[in-house]
Parts: sequence; C-alpha cells; structure tokens
Amino acid sequence: MSADWAAAYEAVPRSRFLPALIWPHDMATGRYSTVSEEQDPEAWQLYADSDDPIVTQWDDGAHEGPEPGKSFSSSSSMPSLVFSMLADLDVKPGQRVLEIGTGTGWNAALLAYRLGAENVVTVEVDGAVASDARDSLDRFGMPVEVVHGDGLLGHVARAPYDRVIATCGLRKIPFAWVEQSKPGGVLLVPWGTYYWPGEATARLVVARHGRSASGPFTRPVAFMRLRSQRFLWPRHDEYVPPGALDAADTSTTTLSEAEICGTGSFDAVGFALGLRVPDVAHNPDRKRDGRRAVWFYGTRGSSDRSWAVVVFRDDRKEAKVYQSGPRRLWCEVESAYHWWVSHGEPDHSRFGLTVTAEETHAWLDDSANSWPL
Repeated sequence: MSADWAAAYEAVPRSRFLPALIWPHDMATGRYSTVSEEQDPEAWQLYADSDDPIVTQWDDGAHEGPEPGKSFSSSSSMPSLVFSMLADLDVKPGQRVLEIGTGTGWNAALLAYRLGAENVVTVEVDGAVASDARDSLDRFGMPVEVVHGDGLLGHVARAPYDRVIATCGLRKIPFAWVEQSKPGGVLLVPWGTYYWPGEATARLVVARHGRSASGPFTRPVAFMRLRSQRFLWPRHDEYVPPGALDAADTSTTTLSEAEICGTGSFDAVGFALGLRVPDVAHNPDRKRDGRRAVWFYGTRGSSDRSWAVVVFRDDRKEAKVYQSGPRRLWCEVESAYHWWVSHGEPDHSRFGLTVTAEETHAWLDDSANSWPL
C-alpha cells in the first residue's frame, strides 16, 4: 500500500461497508464459505479484515438463503487490489472522480476520505446494491452521490471529471467516459477480451484535444464483468452439429497444450492471443486420460458460426486440428501465437489501448504498432 493511502485504510475500515451475511472466497481452493455476523461475529470480523475477496450478492439479487448461489454478482474486492488500483489512479486534492460500479461503497468512501464526498460520484446498475451502499456511506458520514443507473453512460450532470475508475471488468470502453473527462484526465479500467477470462487494468490518459484516451496496461486483475457485457457462451451444437467433425477440414499442429492453454487464470499468452484475435472465444475441455480438446468459436456477429477444435494427447507430439465455417479459427490463433513469440513473448505491461469515438486500438510498446479491436 502506498503511503498516501495508509491513513484512509486506517480511517475507513472495510467492515463498515459489508452486509451481515457474506461469502468469502478462498483463493487457494476456489470455494466460497458462508459467514454470518450474527452467528459468528469473530469469523465475520476476521474475514472483513482479511485480504480475501468477499461476495456480497448472488444471481443479481434473485438468490435467497445462506448457501452460495449460482453466479456471484456483487462483491468487495481484495484490499490489496483496491489500494493498488487507487495508487494507479493517482488522485490529487481537489480532483473530481467518477466511479463505475459502487458495490458496497467502500471504494467510494476511501476516495471521499482523500478528496471529500462532494468530489466523488459513483454509479451502480443494481438498485438494491446502490441503496445499501448509499445507506452505508451516509451512516459513515461520507454522503457520496450514489447514482442508480447504467455506468456505460457515465454521469454527465457532474462532468467533467479528473479521474474515472471502473470496478467491473469491461470488453468495450464507452467513449462517454472520455467525453466526460478533462484533457489530461485518467481512466482506469479493468479490460480484457472474450478469448480469455483474465483482465488487466488499462490506465488511459485523455488527450489534450479530448478526442482520444491512450495508455498502457498496469497490472493483471479479475473482476465481475459489467452486466451488459457479460459473455453468453454459444450453444455448442449451433456451431458443431452432429457429423460436423467428419466434414471439417483437418490438419495437425506441433504447438503444445501448455503453449496454447497457459498455466493459470492470467497468462501472458492468453492475454496476448485475445488482443490479436478478439473475436474468438475458446473453451478447453477437462483433461481425461491424457487427452484434452480445446474448442474455438467465432464471435464476429450472429452469422459467424466458424469453429475449430484441437485435440491434444500426452502420448503424441502433434495434435489433430478440425475446423470449419467461413473462417479458419485455428489458423488465426496459431498465427497470433507465432506473432507473440516473434515479438519476445510480451506480457500485459508491453501492451496498451487507444480509445476514440470510432474504435479501440490495441498496441505493443507504442501506438505506432497498433491494430483495431
């Protein structure tokens, strides 16, 4: 934690913004436990003071009962991540901040402690979450303006902003955030592609003319996606009907399972491939008896039913490839992989984004080496 946020951490405890029923996430096992402040106040406080992410809502509020739901939909992030992102945001006294994704309200309260509640606006799409956060902020004496609405629209009534921070994962950055920022303002956005689940925070600086924002990725992160940008996995049989494998083009590849699939939730190769083939989604099957199939689906509009599958086997040096449709997805992915290797296998820190009203460009090392997404 940077020294300039230490006082805020002490003065604004996360516990003051958590509900009585929480679901901490065990990073090692991937499991969620149910912890009630009423039934076990010591355990509740222990988790509130921990560096664990804590789910505070399941299934967009439709979930009831103490057991975890099907899909988490609101949370309190790891404090170490919160303060790392706040350090990247680099706020200064007197600046005005727009936050997208209020959650519990803790992040907004930390900003308000540094800048004053009158200089922080936060937007939350979920009405119940927004109401609870507003109540928590008011009780704590930080009457930040909490807007119940679509964060993609920003909040023009309080613009222009010196800083914009999103606490949800995005796949497209709305230009409204650039338009509502001052020249030289900073947008800090967790961003990724549908190819890979991992994200990285893009720190974009608004140009002097206000018609673009550009900057590098700063750190790997993992956030719940903005609700309107959640990915709906395509139905497999809509791409691969019965008998499709028999009619597909076939070939082989010497690329290995490890080279394509990586080794964790965030890998440099997966992030880079997503940047090079952003309109491809991929889904590795579970490995069984030394065999693993990795599927690829085209996402270039509703008419794109291109697909490919690579079947890796531990006892073979080459993998069998099947692909069909108007595109050859494996050829695209394989080409992207070789591009990544030829450029020194760059991680997120060598990539960046430039956002304009017309489109978004990804770039490597500098904006001169860029391509549209």
